Amino acid sequence: MMNRLRLISWATGTLMLAAVSACGGGDTDPPATAEPSSTPSSSAATSASPSSPSDEASAGATDAVRSYFTVVDQLRSDPAPDLKKLKSVATSAQLNAVTTLIDRSRDEGQRQTGTTAINELQVQSVNLDNSDPKAGKVPTVVIDVCWDVSKVDVLDKNGKSIVSPDRPDTGWTRYTVANYKYAADPIGGWRVATGQDLKQTPCAAS
Repeated sequence: MMNRLRLISWATGTLMLAAVSACGGGDTDPPATAEPSSTPSSSAATSASPSSPSDEASAGATDAVRSYFTVVDQLRSDPAPDLKKLKSVATSAQLNAVTTLIDRSRDEGQRQTGTTAINELQVQSVNLDNSDPKAGKVPTVVIDVCWDVSKVDVLDKNGKSIVSPDRPDTGWTRYTVANYKYAADPIGGWRVATGQDLKQTPCAAS
């Protein structure tokens, strides 16, 4: 079955990619979370000393999202690094989608300059159910991110910018971050599994 992906085009220069649903891949996708299932965090900051499994999950997933943005920026800026590096920050539908997107842009000779900023990051829910990893029932953390690409440009193979003057510089994406290795690595096993753009007022550009 073909992956059903909603991608924001490279031609806009916006870096976010939303994998709505997908079939195939190494892991079964965790259930999509349309609404938070627990009390959301009111702050983008994560406690320096997590005091519960839920706090530890929030901290690990937050670090994973930040690492995801860093790795994607690196791979879109430099055509040399192996795309297998994405496996360190993404899994399931998101891994398939972002690999396809970057591979296609490399084939077309496109590259990014500048880096994406995370202006706001809000943990919306934490679910530590690890009852059936093979069926996608793994711990998940849902995180809303307001990203900022105001300092990012995208160049074609001739070095000319392909960013639309009407590009929105900020926007919100809701990520589901999953840990398929929770039993062995409850802190470092988090990977971005899916993403879906949100229709809400964007945060201010940095």
